[in-house]
Amino acid sequence: MKNAVVYNLSIAENSVEYTSSIEVALLDAERRMDAIDIQLAKETELIKDLTPDCDYIDYALAISSGALCGIIDIFLVGKPGKSILGNITDKWYEDVVESFAKFCKWDSQSGKTAIKYLEEKFDIPYDQRGAGDSGSKVFGLTPSNHHFKSLGHNPSLLGLVFSIMNQFQNTSSFVTNGELITLSHAKDQFELKGHNVPSKIFCGFVNWFGHLISDISGSSSSTTRGKGIPSPLWTWTNDVIAIKANLGILPSDFDRTMNELALNIYTKGYDARFQSVQAIPVLINELLVRLFYSTRRCLHYLTVTNANSRNFNDLWKSCEPFMNVSAKRMLTLAHGSFCALNLGDAAFRGLLALSPTEMVMRVNIVGVGRFTISLYGEASRELQLYQARERVYSLDREKTILEDYMDGLNYLAVLYDDKELLTFVDDLRRDKGQEALQKTVELAKKRNVSEKKVLKNLKEIDDYFGGDSNN
Repeated sequence: MKNAVVYNLSIAENSVEYTSSIEVALLDAERRMDAIDIQLAKETELIKDLTPDCDYIDYALAISSGALCGIIDIFLVGKPGKSILGNITDKWYEDVVESFAKFCKWDSQSGKTAIKYLEEKFDIPYDQRGAGDSGSKVFGLTPSNHHFKSLGHNPSLLGLVFSIMNQFQNTSSFVTNGELITLSHAKDQFELKGHNVPSKIFCGFVNWFGHLISDISGSSSSTTRGKGIPSPLWTWTNDVIAIKANLGILPSDFDRTMNELALNIYTKGYDARFQSVQAIPVLINELLVRLFYSTRRCLHYLTVTNANSRNFNDLWKSCEPFMNVSAKRMLTLAHGSFCALNLGDAAFRGLLALSPTEMVMRVNIVGVGRFTISLYGEASRELQLYQARERVYSLDREKTILEDYMDGLNYLAVLYDDKELLTFVDDLRRDKGQEALQKTVELAKKRNVSEKKVLKNLKEIDDYFGGDSNN
């Protein structure tokens, strides 16, 4: 503690004075004890909030939800081109393109398809398809891969940056064979609209977004399903090569291999549309687990709470499925079981076909990503829980030490509670010898003076000052 125990005694001309900081030290110790109790209460509440209260039924429901959604993924999602849910979402995306075209004043009676209308309205210079143009020779472009290779067609932040740069400079940037290549004067008579830089940037963004919508269901020249815009979760392979090229760094063999793999699965139909199909069973899994959690807690609240005592705030607090650590633990198990089924099926089919591409196309990247987020959350909460328990242990030790310290201070306070006894000098001056003697005896006892050395009466005092050798 900061305050030392101080006891000073001084005899003035007509009085005895003393000072003591025992009371101050006790007050400081009590204040620190109150602060420790408050902090302990907070840490205990934090530990409670970080500790899930799931039982075996919760775990069974979570695993069952993951297994059910895994089955949905295996039989209804599958792989590009052979997906029941994929056929449904492809039609939905076609309707989205038409709705967006109508919003942009497209007339279905004009003789132009919605895709063709949007391609002309949101004109860009980097749309070389590799069908009879220079792109096929310079970039190895084909109608089935140009959306992936063209950076401006990538639905990513870097794709937006390259799109605006290409529109400003009338260029076209592609990633091919692990290299970044840019074509100058990409399109005759192209000019980015806008009267100044901010307006041109805005127009560039609008062109980029509108052209992505036009290509999301495939280009206007497609006669079959067509190749839409690439998956946002695979365009990173282009981003890495483009960033390294601008920094003057050669791409590694791993960069080239992953980029080639991403391009390969794209040409087989793994685009943004199929990526959104993969999100469906993951979303169902998420909703089911939260529903299971809320329903059980809601029924429990209604069962144990008297009808007159029920209120919505308490009900919501008991079954809220978003921030609760128990719901998050259930989600971790659900997404883990989902990934186990999905990865097992993907590995099995990949082995049967002896094709890594077959396996990768069936891996649900959305599900793996969601499970990774859950694992990160579990690790983060476990770290917080460990730190909170360490703080509680430290506070408990400090509290024990502080209690012993306060016991010592209380003992000293009693031991040095002798203000009245120190007035024996005044008593002597007032000829109150007997009273002064009694006070000195009591004072000696408080100071643990040996019984043999205590002068208890006037005779012993006279003998002592008279030089009696026995005293």
